[in-house]
Amino acid sequence: MLFKRKQDQKKTDAKVKYIDLVRFPPDESSEDHKIVKVAEVYSYEDLLETVKYPYSGNILIVDISGVSDEMASRRIMEKCATIGKEINGDVARVSKNMIMITPNGIKIDREKFRGSMGL
Repeated sequence: MLFKRKQDQKKTDAKVKYIDLVRFPPDESSEDHKIVKVAEVYSYEDLLETVKYPYSGNILIVDISGVSDEMASRRIMEKCATIGKEINGDVARVSKNMIMITPNGIKIDREKFRGSMGL
């Protein structure tokens, strides 16, 4: 039958059931829990405690504003570059005192966005 009566349509509409998606949460994997971690380092040893984040696929922002020694600052930057190469990620200095390390697949745009410019 091509055309249904209105009464027949009401009967079929009443049979429609909805699934509550809250009862069926998505499968969680370690891939779903990526974070951005900011680490304030004051020495080279402080950096060594935080390197687990980029190795596990997370983004690490290293704040070196607390490092007073120029030699220690240079050593920290070199270690960040080494970590970036080891994980096949990207490393960039995002400000005077901040270094960002990203995992493979995430690139850092070196062009800065300025307030008066458009995206």
